[in-house]
Parts: sequence; C-alpha cells; structure tokens
Amino acid sequence: MLGRMKATWVAGMAVAAATAGGAVAEQVNVGLCVSWPGYAMLELAKQKGLAEGYEINSVIFDDPLGGHAALAAGQIDIYECTGDYTPLAIERGTGVVNVGFANPSYGVDHIILAPGLTVENIQGKSIGAPQAYIGQLQMGVWLDNADVPFDSVEWVNLLADEAVGPMLSGDLAAAYLYEPWITRVMENLPGSSSAVDTGEDWMLETGIFTDVIYMNGDFIKNRRQVALDMLKARFDAVGWWNENTEEGNQIMSDFLRWPLADVESVIGTNGKYLEGGIYMYDFDESAQLCGVLDGEPPFNIGNGSIEDVITTINEYWVRIGLMSEVQDASKGVDCSLMGDLVEAGYRQSIEANE
Repeated sequence: MLGRMKATWVAGMAVAAATAGGAVAEQVNVGLCVSWPGYAMLELAKQKGLAEGYEINSVIFDDPLGGHAALAAGQIDIYECTGDYTPLAIERGTGVVNVGFANPSYGVDHIILAPGLTVENIQGKSIGAPQAYIGQLQMGVWLDNADVPFDSVEWVNLLADEAVGPMLSGDLAAAYLYEPWITRVMENLPGSSSAVDTGEDWMLETGIFTDVIYMNGDFIKNRRQVALDMLKARFDAVGWWNENTEEGNQIMSDFLRWPLADVESVIGTNGKYLEGGIYMYDFDESAQLCGVLDGEPPFNIGNGSIEDVITTINEYWVRIGLMSEVQDASKGVDCSLMGDLVEAGYRQSIEANE
C-alpha cells in the first residue's frame, strides 16, 4: 500500500515573521534527551524548510535528567524524551508540561539477561537501568509482573550504552538495553537472552512506554503562536518522512552521526513503524490520545488516556521508591495546543509504505 498523508492548515495560524527589511528568523531551542531517531523530527523540519520563519537550534543531551533541568530553566523551549518524567515534573513544580505523545516503543526496548539468569533467580543480583527513565520503569514493570520485590535487587543507575561493558564483564545480571546495544551485547555474550520487550501486547496496552513532546510552560504562555507552529512543524515533518523515508533516514543518520543501518533498525523503512523498533504517531492519533479529536488511537490505549497513562507511571514510581505520592496528572499535561490545531482544521493520517 502506498503511504498517504492528509494535512490541512488554516492560513491564519501560520507564522508571519517579517519586517520591511525582509524575513526575520525567530530562534527556538529544541532538546533531544538522547541521540535517537524518534526525537529528530524537528531537525527534519528545519532541514526541509517546514518551519519557515524560525531558526531551530537542536541540542542532543545524552543526559535525560540534564535535559529536563535545561527545559525547566528555560534554556530550551521544547524537549523530546520519554513520558516517564512527567509525574516527577509535577511533583517538583518545574512548570514543564507534556503537550502530546510522539511515539510508543514498539519493541525496541528490552530487558536483557546474563547467561543462566531468569526472573526466578534474579533476586540479590545487580541490574542496570537509568533512574527516572524508561529503563527503570520497564525493569520495574517486568519485575512486578513476576512478583519480584523491587528491593530484592540492587539497582545500578546506567544508561543503555553504559550498561554494555558491565553486562559483558558479568557485573550485571540484567540490563535495560535498546538497539544498537542489544545486538552488541547478545552477539558478544553467548547465552544472554531477552526477557521482555515493549512490543508485547500487554506492555503496549499500558501506554506508558512512550516518547512525548515536552514544552516549557512559560514558552507556551509567552510565545504561544511559536509553540503552535513548532508542534505543527513537528507533525509536518512526520508526514514528510512518511513520503520521503529513505532521504529522511539519511538526514537523521547524518545529524545523529549514526550509521544508516542503525537508524533503520530503530525507525524502520516504511515511514510509519518497525516491529522491534518504534511506531510514529501521526497527528490524528496523538490528538486522540489527548482527547481532543474523535476516534480510537492504536494499541487499545483509549481516547483521552494521556492523564491515565501518567497516573499509572506515577503509581509505579511510588512503588519503586522514586516518588512519595501520586500527583494530579492534569498539572503535567497541556493538550490545548493539540486542541487549537484540531479546531483550526489541521489533520494528518499516515499509513506505512510497502
């Protein structure tokens, strides 16, 4: 099936940044919490001229918590990262809000076990997972599903790339990994195995293993039209990538300094999803998850479920010991931007190319 993308836009919502001397580019600072293809859509928008009137400055942090601190401080305006930080932002009063879901993990995130290890014999062992990030959440959900107490293992705060060495040396019994780190461990550690991945139905249906679009609250308040234009530009880039996937993947490869094959191992080549990788929400799906557009989003998550998903994450953080209580999820969400785009007539529905 050929990919298709439908999008309409009311001219009055577009940017008109000009002076008598010519167009004036307004700078917008965008953060990527780690080097990751799913976070590169605004860079695509920049390079393909989909954000006319703006100069997008993209910064790769490779430090999720450091990026969140920069967003809260107003050093960046927009931040793409995993949704698991939303409850923490509410608890800490950072003023950061989640304005929409970007893409769920579709099997790219795994818990990898060392040789001879299973969930039944992991108690008392060291496990690697980045604190307050999707890795700790996935590790916790996996342990919880097997009734393994969270305090019966030793948690080691490691990003996926940092966990490779300790896994190969035998210092970790299990680790949260994603590609290309999964392949590097499993090819060099005979007997290692994948215990669980986020492509399994029961994990997808939780909705909690997803990347989101964060914005600084003051940025939305003081530069609302810019925030709207950036949100639209990001989804325009998703649509452009759907129709120009090979070129888009090469741009991501150059920008992230990843081999093209590694980009394709995450985001795929069909312009929509990769089983074992990620699934890109189009605008309509993300708007449905926000509850501002009729229709059912994929994976049985439910229309308007964004706050329920955040509450579920919050409950896990309390049980793991990262947070003390469940917060009001509505304080960390602002779906009004998505709603304004819907009201203005913006729509986008894309399908995979074959």
